[in-house]
Amino acid sequence: MNDGFYIQRCIELARKAFGKTYPNPMVGSVIVHEGKIIGEGYHQKAGEPHAEINAINSVKNKELIPESTIYVSLEPCAHYGKTPPCALKIVELGFKKVVIGAMDSHDKVNGKGKKIIQDAGIEVVSGVLEDECTDLNKRFFTYHEKKRPYIVLKWAESADRFMDKDFKPTQISNTLTKQFVHQLRSSEHAILIGTMTALRDNPSLTTREISGRSPVRVLIDVDLKVPQHYNIFNDEAETLVFNSVKSEEDGNVKFIKTSRENLIQNLLTQLHERQIQSVIVEGGGLVLQQFIDAGLWDEAIVIKNSNLILENGTKAPKFGNKASDIQDFRDNVIEFHFNKN
Repeated sequence: MNDGFYIQRCIELARKAFGKTYPNPMVGSVIVHEGKIIGEGYHQKAGEPHAEINAINSVKNKELIPESTIYVSLEPCAHYGKTPPCALKIVELGFKKVVIGAMDSHDKVNGKGKKIIQDAGIEVVSGVLEDECTDLNKRFFTYHEKKRPYIVLKWAESADRFMDKDFKPTQISNTLTKQFVHQLRSSEHAILIGTMTALRDNPSLTTREISGRSPVRVLIDVDLKVPQHYNIFNDEAETLVFNSVKSEEDGNVKFIKTSRENLIQNLLTQLHERQIQSVIVEGGGLVLQQFIDAGLWDEAIVIKNSNLILENGTKAPKFGNKASDIQDFRDNVIEFHFNKN
């Protein structure tokens, strides 16, 4: 079996923790001795052991390690955080060879882990299935390289491209797409809406349809028009309110004062400083259009109901991007878009 086969297994393992490792990346690791997997593991949650350590701990006969190759989807860490550096553990145990999927662009790693291992005389191969390993952690890489969260736009529209009927809450998606949306919420770090969506829909923005973590709720409410008894302020999740009036904390609700000018960019900078790695923008047409016009988006998920004609209401955003994938969800379809710019 070639190196790519084992790195692919690392990716499969890493994906098991999708949405659970923030602010850390998803990482999988496999240990191979004479063509046989003798250990494997993945990083399950921030603050807990990393993938390499879990893989090492799963090896029953530790005497085989010096004659084994350890595969890891992302460069082993080289710094002390909540756990010791994995690169030092690999050196301590004296692995025969290390195979890395993608290098880690985080300032604290960025080649340092690979260098520690090489300097100890251990053979290191990197860049195996690099694109796939990078894509696995596109949120992590976007956060560190672009200094902003990974942005997923999401909305539902009728056949005539309205998001509601007569500006009142309207059911466009079906039960299947609703479950998909709640799964999406549990896997992303935060979810964002604007004043009008909060007032009109009074959403909770939690994961009621599935069992999973609820995202951090982000509300753009410049003039603080949303009443404090609305669902977005309940204690089911943390809420950040970006406004022009005040900065204060009230339990799980944090008010963050910011300028009206360059609001979106200021908001993204603040979210980056708070280590928010990804955000779903579920706002109304105006908020979504601001992100689209600024080119500040990485993915867009558009739910379409081709059987529904609404005739009047909130127009869906103007969006000329071509879908990369379209999937059927009974009488709904979901278009998946990626910003290639």
